[in-house]
Amino acid sequence: RSSVRVLCGSNWSLVLQGQWMLEFYAPWCPACRQIEATWESFARDSERLGITVGKVDVTQEPGLSGRFFVTTLPTIYHANDGVFRRYRGSRTLEDLQGYILERKWEAVEPVAGWKSPSSIMMHGMAGLFHFSGWIRQIHNYLTGTLGVHVWISYAIFILATLLIGLLLGL
Repeated sequence: RSSVRVLCGSNWSLVLQGQWMLEFYAPWCPACRQIEATWESFARDSERLGITVGKVDVTQEPGLSGRFFVTTLPTIYHANDGVFRRYRGSRTLEDLQGYILERKWEAVEPVAGWKSPSSIMMHGMAGLFHFSGWIRQIHNYLTGTLGVHVWISYAIFILATLLIGLLLGL
């Protein structure tokens, strides 16, 4: 049984309370697979360290990865009572533990207020990422299930974009 808490769109607000280390990963990512055992070991020490260790699968949670503006994998954040800091250190077990035990996170600049995952701006960004996932699902349905050619699917989205723009313009 894993000690790592799996976070999703419905329970992500848990990281707003207490101290957390949070990894954003994708199952297909080689670098993410490389640190998987280290992350599990880190989570087993979480009680001793006084933190909660979590992870988010960006392929399943595009809205949450948008809220944190994840652009590279794996991405690690430290959160302490809703104040977020991006972890950019080494991904060894010793360095992760040292980051918490030696309170190295205090020397790292917190994420700016408007870029904070709990801000209204990043709530909107989460919506855009979620919307893009929905568009990808429609595209896959059109091309995979219905057998529509890829370029015809693109043309449908182009026309829909133009029509929506015209309606909003009116």
